[in-house]
Amino acid sequence: MAGFTVDVHLDGRGVLDTIGEDVRRGLSAPRKFLYPKYFYDAHGSQLFEQITELPEYYPTRTELAILCAERENILRRAAPHEMLELGSGASTKVRTLLDGRPDPATPARYVAFDVSESIVREAGEDLVRSYPGLEVHGVIGDFERHLGTIPPAEGRRLVLFLGGTIGNLEREERQAFLCQVRDLLSWGDFLLLGADLVKDVDVLEAAYNDSAGVSADFSRNVLSVINYALHADFDLSLWRHRAHWNANAARIEMHLYARSAHSIRIVDLDMTVDFAEGESIWTESSHKFTRETASAMLEAAGMTLDTWYTDDREYFGLVLARAT
Repeated sequence: MAGFTVDVHLDGRGVLDTIGEDVRRGLSAPRKFLYPKYFYDAHGSQLFEQITELPEYYPTRTELAILCAERENILRRAAPHEMLELGSGASTKVRTLLDGRPDPATPARYVAFDVSESIVREAGEDLVRSYPGLEVHGVIGDFERHLGTIPPAEGRRLVLFLGGTIGNLEREERQAFLCQVRDLLSWGDFLLLGADLVKDVDVLEAAYNDSAGVSADFSRNVLSVINYALHADFDLSLWRHRAHWNANAARIEMHLYARSAHSIRIVDLDMTVDFAEGESIWTESSHKFTRETASAMLEAAGMTLDTWYTDDREYFGLVLARAT
């Protein structure tokens, strides 16, 4: 019988559960850094939604256009009995696939994995109303600790990891994560992976340094999250945002740069951090791929590139990979 259930593996703090330990590690490092997952409190999520609608920010709309154009081909090739989405959020992209099903009876189950219980509950309840016969199973957890709690597949599985989020992980993290994803698949199951592609530097840098300044507000929001969660006293006006292309590493790097020398206090960590003028906090990496690098990454995790979908400009790729 179709229905909606939720398994919760995080406490009420959600992603903030590990923020103290992560902030201490990052701000104690010789080259200071913060993890991008802490951008996304309620305000940060709203800012990111604004970013996706900016003219400079191509990834979201390009991926969606590919998904709309190729959804029937993807579903025919993968033929899933169920779909599992990692980082499901409001489950907007899975609707594109559900609306394009050649057979409305399949997939029969959708598993939504995300850190936000409230978003998963709202999306799940709406999905079971909108798609009669669809079973929705929410799993509330984070990638680092809870992938093993995802329920076993009920038939052929298609895992979705969209949005280019794979690019936010460093090489070793990517490979470890993809190996965990492979463990969620049986032989012949599929992964649909969204991967932003290497392209003109001006296009790449403009996407993360928009003229309206929304990316800068989003970048500085991580400091607001730390202020709230750990009783810190970051003054956001003392920080400027800049993203630049690192060609050697094939990635965009987002940094916050101190406008002047100053110190901040983090009460909950009993920690004072000194910053020199111009010193940066590295807040995010966004690695970009080619067909060759994406294929090699998947092969190393026990998957084979099955079908490559892209747009006319080859800005973004959807990679359908088969478990081998």
